[in-house]
Amino acid sequence: MPKEYEEVLNQVSGLKPFDIPFNRPKLIGNERSYIQQGLEEGFFAGNGRFTVACESLLKEMTGSPKVQLVHSCTAALEMAAILCDLGPGDEVITPSFTFVSTANAVVMRGATPVFVDILPNTLNIDPDAVAKAVTPKTKAIFAVHYAGVPAEMDALAEIAKAHNIILVEDAAQALGSKYNGRPAGSLGDLAAFSFHATKNVTSGEGGALAINRADLVERADVIRDKGTNRSQFFDGLAEKYTWVDIGSSYSPSELTAAMLLAQLEQMEAVISDRLSSAARYQSAFTDLAEMGRIDLLVRPVHCQGNGHLFCLLLRDEAERRKFIADMDNFGIGTPFHYVPLHSSPAGRKYGKCSGSLTVTEQLAERLVRLPLYYNMGETVDRVIKTARNALMN
Repeated sequence: MPKEYEEVLNQVSGLKPFDIPFNRPKLIGNERSYIQQGLEEGFFAGNGRFTVACESLLKEMTGSPKVQLVHSCTAALEMAAILCDLGPGDEVITPSFTFVSTANAVVMRGATPVFVDILPNTLNIDPDAVAKAVTPKTKAIFAVHYAGVPAEMDALAEIAKAHNIILVEDAAQALGSKYNGRPAGSLGDLAAFSFHATKNVTSGEGGALAINRADLVERADVIRDKGTNRSQFFDGLAEKYTWVDIGSSYSPSELTAAMLLAQLEQMEAVISDRLSSAARYQSAFTDLAEMGRIDLLVRPVHCQGNGHLFCLLLRDEAERRKFIADMDNFGIGTPFHYVPLHSSPAGRKYGKCSGSLTVTEQLAERLVRLPLYYNMGETVDRVIKTARNALMN
């Protein structure tokens, strides 16, 4: 990314420019060529050949029988909420430690997000807490794969099956990850992915919805096409093109899909590179974790991550604040992450808690993320050296 563009982005967001930002989106393949092709072909609306190509690749990557490209992961989650038939009086169990879109999709249907605690080793939703939160009002579980490491989906699937509720993967960070050898996106009834600028592969904005239940496929097409039977009409399965259900304009443009296709084609190389950088971080900070100076997340042996992010858990919030300031002084961006939703104004207004959220509250105050993006190279060593000095002083 050009330095001038980084500075503009930082000015817009109110942040200072960093020599080493937390995230640096990069062109990694045929982005310019594909976008130029799209411009020359003159088909800018969605559902063209670039969209079809992206969906085909995503089906291969996820093992899902049906994938729809949409304009954001937020859109995918909103579609999932509609497909869950959520309405007033319904409840959805979800972690509080997640991005607001996870809960917003539930609230927009008039349902109630029920916040539960997370596991301290992965920061993923705690299946035991989920089991205790189930009531006759529970309609779905929205499980977040934090840092690209899948949640304990077998345990969650057992709970969902026992109570006849829908299991949704918020896999915004997890494309390319695996759980017991199975790809993220194939582990629940529905799965939402993100291609935001902060993700491993990006189209600036963008998302996808994977649909693993045959009985939801037809309605998903209708919902994405503004509640119309457009898809059936063009397939010759309906006599008239008309409004048949609720929906919205969820498709991305072909230019967005063109950029995404170029990135998806390079996904394996991107993941390999990011995993390498994450492994260097892990090795560099293991001794400090053994000393009790910090804590590190633990990837379960049955999970394969995708190198989406690397974080440190400091001893308290004050220490984190000092660490971020020290790194800032050396031009390195190290942000914290989510403010727990149950403690937010909207979370208190629209949601409710089940059980104690002690782990969420404690770890959210201690977590800091290190820069991690494609082709960092020796920049990783500068981050490590600076971070170790900040931690030891």
